[in-house]
Amino acid sequence: MSGVVNLSKYKRSRKRRHVCFNRLELNKLLSLYSSRVIRGEWKDYAISHGDGVSEFSIFRNAADRPAFTIVKYPSGSHRRGDFMVCADNRRLKQGDSLESVLKFFERDLKLVSS
Repeated sequence: MSGVVNLSKYKRSRKRRHVCFNRLELNKLLSLYSSRVIRGEWKDYAISHGDGVSEFSIFRNAADRPAFTIVKYPSGSHRRGDFMVCADNRRLKQGDSLESVLKFFERDLKLVSS
């Protein structure tokens, strides 16, 4: 015997939250990126979107892993803020606004060899 199946009962109970960088945020990210390209520090970038997250990854070389990743989460979803700067799965800075997180890049980062 066949019957009608309501597919809405089988969907995930968790709602997917679409997250993306808005125009002002992209302008700030690309402004920072272009200034570092002019200095010769960064070579490439990538923007990716996942389930409830958007990432702006910065590469020193196109074939390498990202040197830094700026992550945006849905608003109000994290206690420490909706934006984060990561490097190699380490959290470097987290804040409520993109401006507060991008202050991490204002200080001069220098290579220290031992």
